[in-house]
Amino acid sequence: MKSYTERDMMRVLLTSLMLCLAATQAPAQSPAPPKQPIPLRDMGSFHIGGRLIEITGQPVKEIVFTPGGVPAKVDPNGTYQLEQMYVQYFLPQSRKGKLPLLLWHGGGLTGVTYETKPDGGDGWLNNFIRYGWDTYISDAMERGRSGWTNTFTGEPVFLPLGDPWERFRIGPIGSWNADKAKRVTYPGTLFPIDSYQQFMKQGVPRWTTTDERIVAAYIELIDKVCPCVVLVHSQSGSFGFKALEARPDKVKALVAVEPAGIGDPKQAAALKGIPTLVVFGDNIALDSRWPQIRKNDDGFFDEITRAGGKVDVLDLPKAGMRGNSHMLMMDKNNLQVAALIQEWLAKQGLVR
Repeated sequence: MKSYTERDMMRVLLTSLMLCLAATQAPAQSPAPPKQPIPLRDMGSFHIGGRLIEITGQPVKEIVFTPGGVPAKVDPNGTYQLEQMYVQYFLPQSRKGKLPLLLWHGGGLTGVTYETKPDGGDGWLNNFIRYGWDTYISDAMERGRSGWTNTFTGEPVFLPLGDPWERFRIGPIGSWNADKAKRVTYPGTLFPIDSYQQFMKQGVPRWTTTDERIVAAYIELIDKVCPCVVLVHSQSGSFGFKALEARPDKVKALVAVEPAGIGDPKQAAALKGIPTLVVFGDNIALDSRWPQIRKNDDGFFDEITRAGGKVDVLDLPKAGMRGNSHMLMMDKNNLQVAALIQEWLAKQGLVR
């Protein structure tokens, strides 16, 4: 594995220094400058994946669909479509990325992860479109606008308000408090803590038993859109590696942002032709779970390297950028992190 150095970081960060200074030094009461339009040659959406099932032996029901309305008889027996995935795409007028870029989100979240940040700033979706990438953003099966069904086994997982504060390394274990004034963060945290509750409005229930069907939908997306570049985060790290193991010829680069899961080490050789960048934020060693997750990740990357693959690791604090949470795409320096990813993609020959 190759690690980025502080010198690598500085070279990219200086390219956007003036823009960052303008944003951080402006008086708090000053209005933000108007955002420039993003010219598109097309945009749209579609659903993909899923399957049909047959339901039989159910009694006919009488349902009032609207309060005060006329009851309707509904026969629940028949064919049902379920487990499909929702995908939205934005194609910039000036295309500079040589291939489509697919953005996959983490657990308990949706594609909103990459859209407008909780504090109102631009997310990575807008940013990579401005870089000139044909960008596809999806809601994994079971989430958001994708297919939901009562056929999932097990119970849905919901996170209480304070859980991600610690789980996503905004503050240390025991730092959450219902009283906003008493909450504690890691020193120098870059997560926009004043917008934390806005972030929590993005949360949706998730299951722990649906991975195979989620991966199946992602594979169908790869078959439809790719060759491409895939960017994954957290839970979708596992989905990304597994989908790439199934379609190694169709994905030309992988960016894994704090992957919380890995692929099959026995299939690591399938990934040897896919250049991979892995990005980690700060305070991993201080967390209760992330040291082991990072160890699992590194072991898997070593397997890919031994098989002849290429894995570059961008450890932000080691390279001089401290304070990033697990939600790198929402942190205050999200555009600087995106600039490092963009530079790496350019080095892979994927930018015109």
